[in-house]
Order: sequence, then C-alpha cells, then structure tokens
Amino acid sequence: MSTVIWHKSSHSSSNGGDCVEVGINVPGLAPVRDSKDPQGPALVFLAAAWADFITDVQSGKFPTS
Repeated sequence: MSTVIWHKSSHSSSNGGDCVEVGINVPGLAPVRDSKDPQGPALVFLAAAWADFITDVQSGKFPTS
C-alpha cells in the first residue's frame, strides 16, 4: 500500500475528523482507510463493488439517522 495515492472524501471535516480515504491508482481495486490512521489497515474492495456501494449511498439506500 506504500505506492497508493489516497483521495480524501469531500465530506470529511476540515479538522481531521471522520475522514475516509480511497486509493485511486490501484486498477480494479478500491483500498479504503481511515486518514487518522494512515499506517493502520486498509480494507480492499473490488472497484465495481465500491462503485455500487457509492451509488447506493448517494441514492439514500442507507439512512443517516
């Protein structure tokens, strides 16, 4: 994971809290980590599964309250 380029969520707060980062240069995969723990573990999803998850989140499939 040392060569992964990480992209922080645009919904992350500016004070460093609640940050999710996704690796953007790993073909076919979507590594995901907590930016507050960059040396910690990353979950790795198939890119298609991650894209489906993002679509479901954006469509409101998972209520926030």
